[in-house]
Amino acid sequence: MERCGPGLGYEEPAERARQQERHYQLLSELQALVKGLPSSCQQRLSYTILSDLALALIDGTVFEIVQGLLEIQHLTEKNLYNQRLKLHMLKQEMFHRHKEAQQSCKPHNLPVLKAAQQRELEAVEQRIREEQRLMDEKIVLELDQKVVDQQSTLEKAGVSGFYITTNPQELTLQINLLELIRKLQQKELQPEKAFP
Repeated sequence: MERCGPGLGYEEPAERARQQERHYQLLSELQALVKGLPSSCQQRLSYTILSDLALALIDGTVFEIVQGLLEIQHLTEKNLYNQRLKLHMLKQEMFHRHKEAQQSCKPHNLPVLKAAQQRELEAVEQRIREEQRLMDEKIVLELDQKVVDQQSTLEKAGVSGFYITTNPQELTLQINLLELIRKLQQKELQPEKAFP
């Protein structure tokens, strides 16, 4: 007969009790946070969904996953914004070049220069419009793919309510679930208030 070391036989029930207590704490906090959501969302977040979410949050892994996904999303948005900004900087650089050229131009050549600059401006504006349209399409596709990646990652992590979907109601529910997770994470990170 195999013997257990001191206390080894009692750790598992103690661990289960600790996890159960943590589950109830997280569930209670989630239920309190849900009250701040619109009533249409509150109705869709059943006790079962919140309980499953609390279970997924117990060990803190989901908080880390959500934080990582958020950082990736922010980097993607910043990168896409910078790409859009570069297009608009082209036009500003051209205005600056045109102004310098006009200041150094002899007065009798100014009408010819301005006409050439106007043609260049129109061509650049047309190019910027077309590139902007293509870039906007690319941005929408890239952000849609980020949503799918986030849904897939959270589904694989076992987070209740997450699966790949484009249904607007389901997306709204998932956004609300993410917001609940983020608020809980922020609450968890706050230092305990000292009592006087």
